[in-house]
Amino acid sequence: MPAPTHLAILECDTPLTRTRAKYSSYGGVFTALLSAGASALNRPNLVNSKDGLQISKWDVEKDMERYPDLEDVDAILITGSRHSAFDNSPWIIRLVEFVAKVLAQPRVRVIGVCFGHQIVGRAMGVKVARSDIGWEASVCGVDLSAKGKELFKQDKLSLHQMHRDIVYHYPQGVEELGSSPRCKVQGMYIPGKVLTVQGHPEFSEEIVKELLETRHEQGIFDDKVYEEAMSRVGKQQDGVVVAKAFLRFLLDES
Repeated sequence: MPAPTHLAILECDTPLTRTRAKYSSYGGVFTALLSAGASALNRPNLVNSKDGLQISKWDVEKDMERYPDLEDVDAILITGSRHSAFDNSPWIIRLVEFVAKVLAQPRVRVIGVCFGHQIVGRAMGVKVARSDIGWEASVCGVDLSAKGKELFKQDKLSLHQMHRDIVYHYPQGVEELGSSPRCKVQGMYIPGKVLTVQGHPEFSEEIVKELLETRHEQGIFDDKVYEEAMSRVGKQQDGVVVAKAFLRFLLDES
Protein backbone atom coordinates (compact mmCIF):
# COMPACT_ATOMS: atom_id res chain seq x y z
CA MET A 1 0.00 0.00 0.00
CA PRO A 2 1.46 3.41 -0.95
CA ALA A 3 2.17 5.91 1.82
CA PRO A 4 -0.27 8.81 2.09
CA THR A 5 0.66 12.24 0.75
CA HIS A 6 0.75 14.74 3.62
CA LEU A 7 -0.42 18.24 2.67
CA ALA A 8 0.14 21.04 5.18
CA ILE A 9 -2.30 23.93 4.66
CA LEU A 10 -0.79 27.22 5.82
CA GLU A 11 -3.78 29.33 6.86
CA CYS A 12 -3.10 33.04 6.31
CA ASP A 13 -6.42 34.53 7.38
CA THR A 14 -9.64 33.82 9.30
CA PRO A 15 -12.93 33.50 7.36
CA LEU A 16 -15.84 35.87 7.93
CA THR A 17 -18.68 34.87 10.24
CA ARG A 18 -20.92 32.77 7.99
CA THR A 19 -18.02 31.05 6.27
CA ARG A 20 -16.34 30.34 9.61
CA ALA A 21 -19.56 28.83 10.97
CA LYS A 22 -19.73 26.41 8.03
CA TYR A 23 -16.05 25.51 7.51
CA SER A 24 -14.31 26.57 10.75
CA SER A 25 -11.21 27.86 8.94
CA TYR A 26 -9.78 28.36 5.46
CA GLY A 27 -8.16 24.97 5.92
CA GLY A 28 -11.69 23.63 6.12
CA VAL A 29 -12.66 25.49 2.95
CA PHE A 30 -9.74 23.92 1.08
CA THR A 31 -10.46 20.47 2.49
CA ALA A 32 -13.99 20.77 1.10
CA LEU A 33 -12.59 21.89 -2.28
CA LEU A 34 -10.13 19.00 -2.49
CA SER A 35 -12.83 16.54 -1.46
CA ALA A 36 -15.02 17.85 -4.30
CA GLY A 37 -12.09 17.46 -6.67
CA ALA A 38 -11.54 13.88 -5.50
CA SER A 39 -15.21 13.08 -6.13
CA ALA A 40 -14.93 14.59 -9.61
CA LEU A 41 -11.97 12.27 -10.23
CA ASN A 42 -14.16 9.34 -9.15
CA ARG A 43 -12.00 8.87 -6.05
CA PRO A 44 -14.36 10.11 -3.31
CA ASN A 45 -12.33 8.61 -0.45
CA LEU A 46 -9.02 10.13 -1.54
CA VAL A 47 -8.88 13.03 0.95
CA ASN A 48 -7.79 12.12 4.50
CA SER A 49 -7.51 8.43 3.63
CA LYS A 50 -4.75 6.07 4.71
CA ASP A 51 -3.31 5.75 1.21
CA GLY A 52 -4.41 9.05 -0.33
CA LEU A 53 -4.08 12.64 0.83
CA GLN A 54 -3.77 13.54 4.51
CA ILE A 55 -4.27 17.17 5.51
CA SER A 56 -2.97 19.18 8.45
CA LYS A 57 -3.71 22.86 9.13
CA TRP A 58 -1.34 25.52 10.43
CA ASP A 59 -2.51 29.04 11.35
CA VAL A 60 0.64 30.92 10.44
CA GLU A 61 -0.98 34.33 10.75
CA LYS A 62 -1.80 33.89 14.45
CA ASP A 63 1.21 31.72 15.40
CA MET A 64 4.23 32.61 13.31
CA GLU A 65 6.47 30.24 15.27
CA ARG A 66 4.43 27.14 14.45
CA TYR A 67 5.26 25.62 11.06
CA PRO A 68 5.37 22.03 9.85
CA ASP A 69 8.62 20.12 9.81
CA LEU A 70 9.53 19.57 6.17
CA GLU A 71 10.57 16.03 6.96
CA ASP A 72 6.95 15.28 7.87
CA VAL A 73 5.15 16.75 4.85
CA ASP A 74 5.07 16.21 1.11
CA ALA A 75 3.50 19.52 0.10
CA ILE A 76 2.33 22.86 1.45
CA LEU A 77 -0.66 24.93 0.34
CA ILE A 78 -0.60 28.66 1.13
CA THR A 79 -4.09 30.14 1.36
CA GLY A 80 -5.45 33.52 0.46
CA SER A 81 -5.55 36.45 2.87
CA ARG A 82 -6.94 39.95 3.30
CA HIS A 83 -3.35 41.06 3.91
CA SER A 84 -0.85 42.19 1.27
CA ALA A 85 1.91 39.75 0.34
CA PHE A 86 4.35 42.65 -0.06
CA ASP A 87 3.78 43.85 3.52
CA ASN A 88 6.66 43.52 5.98
CA SER A 89 4.68 42.39 9.01
CA PRO A 90 6.76 39.87 10.98
CA TRP A 91 4.44 36.94 10.24
CA ILE A 92 4.56 37.67 6.51
CA ILE A 93 8.35 37.94 6.51
CA ARG A 94 8.46 34.61 8.37
CA LEU A 95 6.12 33.06 5.79
CA VAL A 96 8.21 34.29 2.84
CA GLU A 97 11.35 32.88 4.49
CA PHE A 98 9.68 29.52 5.06
CA VAL A 99 8.41 29.31 1.47
CA ALA A 100 11.87 30.22 0.15
CA LYS A 101 13.25 27.37 2.26
CA VAL A 102 10.70 24.96 0.78
CA LEU A 103 11.50 26.14 -2.75
CA ALA A 104 15.22 25.57 -2.13
CA GLN A 105 14.82 21.86 -1.33
CA PRO A 106 13.98 19.18 -3.88
CA ARG A 107 11.09 17.17 -2.43
CA VAL A 108 8.25 19.18 -0.87
CA ARG A 109 5.81 20.68 -3.39
CA VAL A 110 4.18 24.11 -3.18
CA ILE A 111 0.65 25.23 -4.03
CA GLY A 112 -0.25 28.92 -3.70
CA VAL A 113 -3.66 30.54 -4.02
CA CYS A 114 -4.18 34.32 -4.39
CA PHE A 115 -2.13 35.76 -1.49
CA GLY A 116 -0.30 32.40 -1.45
CA HIS A 117 0.43 32.74 -5.18
CA GLN A 118 1.86 36.20 -4.48
CA ILE A 119 3.93 34.94 -1.54
CA VAL A 120 5.51 32.36 -3.87
CA GLY A 121 6.29 35.14 -6.34
CA ARG A 122 7.89 37.24 -3.60
CA ALA A 123 9.89 34.27 -2.32
CA MET A 124 11.19 33.79 -5.87
CA GLY A 125 12.34 37.39 -6.04
CA VAL A 126 9.85 39.09 -8.37
CA LYS A 127 7.82 42.26 -7.83
CA VAL A 128 4.57 41.89 -5.92
CA ALA A 129 2.62 45.12 -5.44
CA ARG A 130 -0.72 46.91 -5.72
CA SER A 131 -2.17 46.83 -9.23
CA ASP A 132 -2.59 50.11 -11.09
CA ILE A 133 -5.86 48.79 -12.55
CA GLY A 134 -7.68 48.10 -9.30
CA TRP A 135 -9.78 45.22 -8.04
CA GLU A 136 -10.44 41.96 -9.83
CA ALA A 137 -13.40 40.47 -7.96
CA SER A 138 -16.10 37.81 -8.34
CA VAL A 139 -16.21 35.35 -11.27
CA CYS A 140 -13.75 36.38 -14.01
CA GLY A 141 -12.30 34.67 -17.06
CA VAL A 142 -8.71 33.46 -17.28
CA ASP A 143 -7.11 32.88 -20.68
CA LEU A 144 -4.92 29.81 -20.41
CA SER A 145 -1.50 29.24 -21.95
CA ALA A 146 -0.67 25.98 -23.68
CA LYS A 147 0.68 24.64 -20.38
CA GLY A 148 -2.41 25.88 -18.56
CA LYS A 149 -4.67 24.05 -21.01
CA GLU A 150 -2.60 20.90 -20.49
CA LEU A 151 -2.77 21.06 -16.69
CA PHE A 152 -6.41 22.08 -16.32
CA LYS A 153 -7.56 20.04 -19.33
CA GLN A 154 -9.74 22.77 -20.83
CA ASP A 155 -9.20 25.88 -22.93
CA LYS A 156 -10.23 28.59 -20.45
CA LEU A 157 -11.05 29.01 -16.77
CA SER A 158 -13.67 31.00 -14.94
CA LEU A 159 -12.68 31.57 -11.31
CA HIS A 160 -13.67 33.70 -8.38
CA GLN A 161 -11.15 36.49 -7.87
CA MET A 162 -10.66 38.78 -4.87
CA HIS A 163 -7.50 40.86 -5.22
CA ARG A 164 -5.96 44.17 -6.12
CA ASP A 165 -2.36 43.05 -5.54
CA ILE A 166 -0.55 41.18 -8.29
CA VAL A 167 2.64 39.37 -9.22
CA TYR A 168 4.08 41.66 -11.88
CA HIS A 169 6.43 39.27 -13.66
CA TYR A 170 7.01 35.54 -14.00
CA PRO A 171 10.06 34.36 -12.06
CA GLN A 172 12.87 32.78 -14.04
CA GLY A 173 12.27 29.09 -14.69
CA VAL A 174 8.51 29.26 -14.15
CA GLU A 175 6.01 28.24 -16.83
CA GLU A 176 3.12 30.63 -17.48
CA LEU A 177 -0.37 29.22 -16.91
CA GLY A 178 -2.69 32.06 -17.82
CA SER A 179 -3.61 35.73 -17.79
CA SER A 180 -6.56 38.09 -17.61
CA PRO A 181 -7.09 41.71 -18.65
CA ARG A 182 -6.45 42.84 -15.06
CA CYS A 183 -3.65 40.44 -14.16
CA LYS A 184 -0.91 39.13 -16.43
CA VAL A 185 0.35 36.49 -13.99
CA GLN A 186 -2.66 34.27 -13.21
CA GLY A 187 -0.73 31.09 -12.49
CA MET A 188 2.78 29.69 -12.20
CA TYR A 189 4.11 26.18 -12.68
CA ILE A 190 7.33 24.25 -12.17
CA PRO A 191 6.91 20.53 -12.85
CA GLY A 192 6.94 18.49 -9.68
CA LYS A 193 7.56 21.62 -7.59
CA VAL A 194 5.20 24.61 -7.87
CA LEU A 195 1.58 25.19 -8.91
CA THR A 196 -0.11 28.52 -8.14
CA VAL A 197 -3.24 30.40 -9.16
CA GLN A 198 -4.21 34.01 -8.58
CA GLY A 199 -7.90 33.13 -8.49
CA HIS A 200 -9.83 31.45 -5.67
CA PRO A 201 -10.92 27.94 -6.69
CA GLU A 202 -11.99 27.32 -3.08
CA PHE A 203 -14.54 30.16 -3.09
CA SER A 204 -18.25 29.57 -3.60
CA GLU A 205 -21.02 32.03 -4.38
CA GLU A 206 -21.96 32.26 -0.70
CA ILE A 207 -18.38 32.90 0.43
CA VAL A 208 -17.87 35.65 -2.13
CA LYS A 209 -21.23 37.28 -1.39
CA GLU A 210 -20.23 37.56 2.26
CA LEU A 211 -16.88 39.10 1.29
CA LEU A 212 -18.45 41.54 -1.16
CA GLU A 213 -21.17 42.61 1.29
CA THR A 214 -18.68 43.08 4.13
CA ARG A 215 -16.16 45.03 2.07
CA HIS A 216 -18.93 47.21 0.63
CA GLU A 217 -20.17 48.00 4.15
CA GLN A 218 -16.59 48.79 5.21
CA GLY A 219 -16.12 51.16 2.25
CA ILE A 220 -13.39 49.03 0.67
CA PHE A 221 -15.61 48.49 -2.38
CA ASP A 222 -17.48 51.49 -3.75
CA ASP A 223 -20.98 51.05 -5.20
CA LYS A 224 -19.71 50.54 -8.75
CA VAL A 225 -17.19 47.80 -7.88
CA TYR A 226 -19.68 46.10 -5.55
CA GLU A 227 -22.60 46.08 -7.99
CA GLU A 228 -20.46 44.94 -10.91
CA ALA A 229 -18.96 42.09 -8.85
CA MET A 230 -22.36 41.05 -7.46
CA SER A 231 -23.73 40.83 -11.00
CA ARG A 232 -21.27 37.97 -11.72
CA VAL A 233 -21.11 36.23 -8.35
CA GLY A 234 -23.52 33.45 -9.32
CA LYS A 235 -21.93 32.62 -12.65
CA GLN A 236 -20.45 29.21 -13.39
CA GLN A 237 -16.90 28.83 -12.09
CA ASP A 238 -14.22 26.14 -12.39
CA GLY A 239 -13.01 25.68 -8.84
CA VAL A 240 -13.39 21.91 -9.01
CA VAL A 241 -11.41 21.84 -12.27
CA VAL A 242 -8.53 23.51 -10.45
CA ALA A 243 -8.98 21.16 -7.48
CA LYS A 244 -8.53 18.17 -9.78
CA ALA A 245 -5.33 19.72 -11.15
CA PHE A 246 -4.09 20.31 -7.58
CA LEU A 247 -4.70 16.65 -6.73
CA ARG A 248 -2.98 15.37 -9.86
CA PHE A 249 -0.03 17.64 -9.02
CA LEU A 250 0.10 16.52 -5.39
CA LEU A 251 -0.13 12.83 -6.24
CA ASP A 252 2.19 13.10 -9.26
CA GLU A 253 -0.50 11.91 -11.67
CA SER A 254 -0.99 13.27 -15.18
